[in-house]
Amino acid sequence: MQNHIFNYQQNPTALSHPMGMREMQFRAYEKRAAQYLLLKAPPASGKSRALMFLALDKLHFQGIKKAIIAVPEMAIGGSFADTNLTEYGFFADWCIEPRNNLCLSDGNETGKITAFKAFMASKAQTLLCTHATLRFACEQLNPADFNDCLIAIDEFHHVSAHETNKLGALLDRIMEDSSAHIIAMTGSYFRGDAMPILTPEQESRFEQVVYTYYDQINGYRYLKSLGLGYHFYQGDYLDALAEVLDLSKKTIIHIPNVNSAESTKRKYEEVDRILDLIGEMECVDEQQIIHVRTADGRLLKVANLVEDNPKTRPLVVNYLRNIKSRDEMDIIIALGMAKEGFDWAYCEHALTIGYRASLTEVVQIIGRATRDCEGKTHAQFTNLIAQPDAEDADVRNAVNNLLKAITLSLLMEQVLAPNIQFRRRSEVSNGENLPTGTVLIDDSTSKPSDRVMKILNGGKEEILAALLQDPQITGAMMTDNLATETLQDVLLPRVIKERYPDLDEIELEQIQIGMLQALAIQQLGGVIDSFDVPPDVDVEGEKGVGNQFVKMGEKFINIEKLNIDLIAKINPFQRAYEILSKAVTPETLKAIQAVAINQKISMSEEEALMLWERIKAFIREKQRQPSLQSSDPLEKRMAEAIIFLRNKKAERMRGQV
Repeated sequence: MQNHIFNYQQNPTALSHPMGMREMQFRAYEKRAAQYLLLKAPPASGKSRALMFLALDKLHFQGIKKAIIAVPEMAIGGSFADTNLTEYGFFADWCIEPRNNLCLSDGNETGKITAFKAFMASKAQTLLCTHATLRFACEQLNPADFNDCLIAIDEFHHVSAHETNKLGALLDRIMEDSSAHIIAMTGSYFRGDAMPILTPEQESRFEQVVYTYYDQINGYRYLKSLGLGYHFYQGDYLDALAEVLDLSKKTIIHIPNVNSAESTKRKYEEVDRILDLIGEMECVDEQQIIHVRTADGRLLKVANLVEDNPKTRPLVVNYLRNIKSRDEMDIIIALGMAKEGFDWAYCEHALTIGYRASLTEVVQIIGRATRDCEGKTHAQFTNLIAQPDAEDADVRNAVNNLLKAITLSLLMEQVLAPNIQFRRRSEVSNGENLPTGTVLIDDSTSKPSDRVMKILNGGKEEILAALLQDPQITGAMMTDNLATETLQDVLLPRVIKERYPDLDEIELEQIQIGMLQALAIQQLGGVIDSFDVPPDVDVEGEKGVGNQFVKMGEKFINIEKLNIDLIAKINPFQRAYEILSKAVTPETLKAIQAVAINQKISMSEEEALMLWERIKAFIREKQRQPSLQSSDPLEKRMAEAIIFLRNKKAERMRGQV
């Protein structure tokens, strides 16, 4: 396997803020007075410590009496361990009493809820728990009980505005009926099910700090390069694993889900074969860490997180949580664990077997290897995938689209479907100017019910997301071999019935046809007449489910129309081949971001030229260019004008060639 090494620039200001803060933490701390704060920053950017700074300020200076931190799973709780902050100049250290750290033990939820309520009645100030514990405790408390409290939710993308998301509903009640402060943090501000995390009304109440991967890598002190590799194999993945597993690298191996095509369906046997590949097992110590002797004589420490024995797994998790040096761990083998929020700073290689349909999951896995620490100069993400039944050129195009989606997601954008609105034809007046993405329903013979219209306009993203996560669909996104009839007559009706079992046959058919149009409009755009389209409407090829859109702000970008090739090399690999990405440098990320943003900018050349004098004055005064992340609308507009003018200049230069 070849790694494509590229150098990161360094932004000195990212390393020189007072009180030991990184750039992102300083940006967040500047917003410390906000009652509701939404922090969107990549994995490994230091969100946990940013929260410590914010929470301590609120506890000491803002009248907040208690700080409650909720994480999605216990293993992530180690990120909020006691931390000495005063040695860097901050006014206080971060600490949580063991009795109020509900992530330290595997006690039952009843006991943890009792401990939560005892904390609320005590004078203690800080508590750490899981999302589940927070949810169950809130069900036994009133919103007013959280007056003058800070609730901080890590990995906030687990929350959604959907009515069935209990944590989201409880959060909504607390915002409406208490004086609580809320800090929401996430490295993946999008959900695999395409549900909004916050309603527009809720989100408007939050101050936001957005810190992109581009911002982050400019501030790395030690890590200099990142590589992305897709390796296609034939036969058994365990036969190909030796060619991508570098035993000199600190590695997390994610074996495939037992329901995936790549899995042997015998996860424990897979672990045993991986251990045999590493070397000869010598012993298992008291912490259940496996010691393996390699062929060249080195003794490696291996953690098995696939084993789910309740007596041994907590010992392994506790050991991993307390790692303080490089020599304490070499390889972690996992299945569902060690993904989001998992902190092993020394990890250099995230090796994932099997295609991952969730872009959120891919970005989180990459984040396991991109933490900056002394002694680590290169990070690598490798995805080992069964060779799809498709022409090599098709796979190359699919992987290039996937790489574009990943890099845009690292820039904290959202991959979803485009915004489409359905309207009855009879309700549209003659000459009415309809916005792009409007679908007109012919209701001259059969008028869709209000229920149908509500689902098409309020639930189509949920249907599309469920459809796009079906194994047959996700496979087609790589191979483009899904039959129209299978999508139209089997998969789509099944998804609709599962979500809305009370629909009658006519309503089901109307929603089915509307959803087919929602898929088709991804490529066609404009205003489309629906329900009078032939039932064999083509939803494959360029109009099909393989198209991916990236939401930037309030508009959607078709990544297939981003004229960027991120493929560096296609090399022979095993009996198939590997695809290695070009350098994902700060310059690459910035170029992709500029191309994508240009697609959504609505600006005339006259306006851009009018802003030019202001832009020059801004640069002279601030000694920097206007930022797209600025909360000042004028500065943000000037940043858009720069991108607009650069692209206009590039267009003219291309026209002269």
